[in-house]
Amino acid sequence: MRPLRHRVHNLLDFGNQHDRLGLAVNGFLIALILANVVAVVLESVEDLRRAHAALFHAFEFFSVAVFTIEYVLRLWSSVDDPSRRYRDPVLGRLRYAASPMALIDLLSIAPSLLQALFGLDLRMLRLLRLLRVLKLTRYSSSIDLLSDVFKEDARAFGAIFAIFAVMLTLVAGVIHMVEHDAQPEAFGSIPASMWWAIVTLTTLGYGDVVPHTAAGKIIGGLVAVTGVSVLALLAGLLSSGFNDQLRIRRRQYQVMVAKALRDGHLSEEERRKLAKRRDSLGLTETDAKLILDQAMVQSPQATPTCPHCGKPLHAEAHRTLPP
Repeated sequence: MRPLRHRVHNLLDFGNQHDRLGLAVNGFLIALILANVVAVVLESVEDLRRAHAALFHAFEFFSVAVFTIEYVLRLWSSVDDPSRRYRDPVLGRLRYAASPMALIDLLSIAPSLLQALFGLDLRMLRLLRLLRVLKLTRYSSSIDLLSDVFKEDARAFGAIFAIFAVMLTLVAGVIHMVEHDAQPEAFGSIPASMWWAIVTLTTLGYGDVVPHTAAGKIIGGLVAVTGVSVLALLAGLLSSGFNDQLRIRRRQYQVMVAKALRDGHLSEEERRKLAKRRDSLGLTETDAKLILDQAMVQSPQATPTCPHCGKPLHAEAHRTLPP
């Protein structure tokens, strides 16, 4: 039972990039997720929904069946996660069920299951099927990178958003005092004025609500310039965070390469592990190759390897080669 469970976990977790069955399973799930998003969008068109109601219903039934089986299998095999966070048969599975990705998997099938079991036909529940697009984040290392950026710089991002909230409140209050007599409908209260403040601070400038008084126009100009500054600060923080995370991930890959080269060469298993780690870290093949080449040059025990098969080239073989 355990080997089967471990095999299921590896298939669903995309654990081996060279596993054809794993590639096929995950490729099928990705295609099904994309097809579901397209179906939900097309089903919102009244004419299409009426003309192809049976087709939409059949596809939804098939999708829910597949996603339900996927969810159950992920929950069952979660105890074999390499991190050993869910190794306890009961508490581990409960902990996995409460994880963000497991909750997304559950919410993506819950509306259809509620409709089938209890006859509910709530439009809001049906729209929750769009959450299936979030299942794609499981297959994207870029999402993990973005998540790490927000985690590492959470205080800095919190400070920026706090500044933005303070500015929003102050700007809405000031423009309310200046413009409420001229435009009571648009600026009659501070909450109503916040729409203009948000649009102006974010430099969107829809133009549906604009100041009419001279003082209001001056305030609008100052707010727009201030908004550009805040957005530039946020963009700079994001850029810096991405660079820091990429540097950390490159360093992690360098450490793994150094450990693999302790015996002087890379085996096929080590190369597979490095390829898996490279994908999980979101590094490009060029970055990984540069790191590997540098480590090979710096390692005194490193043995040259064949660029085609990856097997070590022994010194005796080198001496027999023509210059």
